Amino acid sequence: MKKKDKQQERHWQQATKLVRGGRLQSQFGETAEALFMNSSFSYESAEQGEARFTGENPGFKYGRYSHPNLQMLEERLALMEGAEACIVTGSGMSAVFAALFCQLKSGDHVAASKVLFSSCQYIITEILPRFGVSYTLVEGDDMAAWAKAITKKTKAVFIETPSNPTLELVDIAAVAKLCKKTGSCLIIDNVFATPLLQHPLELGADLVVYSTTKHIDGQGRTMGGAILGNRKWIDETLMPFVRHTGPHMSPFNAWMLLKSLETLSVRVERHCSNATRLAEILERSPKVSRLIYPGLKSHPHYTIAKKQMSHGGPMIAFELKGGKKAAFRFMNALSVFDISNNLGNAKSIVTHPASTTHASLGAKKLEETGIGQGLIRLSVGIEDIRDLEADILNALKAV
Repeated sequence: MKKKDKQQERHWQQATKLVRGGRLQSQFGETAEALFMNSSFSYESAEQGEARFTGENPGFKYGRYSHPNLQMLEERLALMEGAEACIVTGSGMSAVFAALFCQLKSGDHVAASKVLFSSCQYIITEILPRFGVSYTLVEGDDMAAWAKAITKKTKAVFIETPSNPTLELVDIAAVAKLCKKTGSCLIIDNVFATPLLQHPLELGADLVVYSTTKHIDGQGRTMGGAILGNRKWIDETLMPFVRHTGPHMSPFNAWMLLKSLETLSVRVERHCSNATRLAEILERSPKVSRLIYPGLKSHPHYTIAKKQMSHGGPMIAFELKGGKKAAFRFMNALSVFDISNNLGNAKSIVTHPASTTHASLGAKKLEETGIGQGLIRLSVGIEDIRDLEADILNALKAV
């Protein structure tokens, strides 16, 4: 198979990397990446088979190890992120679990930001302790608390920034400095920022994880996840875990995501411009008690946003006066926005986290993490802004 020069690819601009990075071509010279729906590979000789498994002869062996579609996607994502290597998995949560579990053992400690997606919190607070791994949850903007929580026993630090669903920010560079002192692995869930608006590796993070199900796909078609970091860690720590436990992505989903990446930069630009406009409208409404958008000066962590994000992003959170009843009236009055628990779609989506995505936390934890019954999360799509504005303004009338 033909492969472009990797050194040349690293010097391309971001939009070019997203269209052409990691591309493989068969002898047929196809212009669109081919789909390889096979689970295993044959060898020209028994000697070549042996050499593949010793590593002397590079090439594919088995779909659970690697695959042409996975390799193309992993190389393209690594180019996009500025990472040395990438592994893609079957879902965002499998990526989070693999990134943590592959490096932990009994007696280790994990520090994490307090506001997390409910499944991430479940892994850290429920699953890992079963294997003797302790944890500390930290207020994201409390640097003294981070300094206290991150010790020499802390093997990994896990942060969502912006957080799901309250869009709280954590100063990545500041936490990274603390992690360097203790040798702790800093993992950043970068889903809400998207790969184009925030670059955690440049800020000192060791790993970045994504649910590719979200903006990377962008059309609500596939499940997937990605873990990006340095080559040595990926090869020596993560890859053995992935190879033997089998969370790899399917060839078909990898092929779909390759096509999605071609339009990511165009989509994210529209997502963000639409989100900014809607945030400004919501902030002016007397029916909104709290508007949370990193791109506006009213955000409590606006200074951090300006330092580590190039835009406020495609996600908005806001709280309506009147609690759950008001939130449900607002949601039911929308006609353009879909009511769903997903995000990152080309179609705009509205979510009530307290009754769906974060309901499993229970009333006490919801209150502790600032997820009120009146809180609404918007994943702003790429529709015409005039239709989105009209939909929001009309729904506010119903509250």
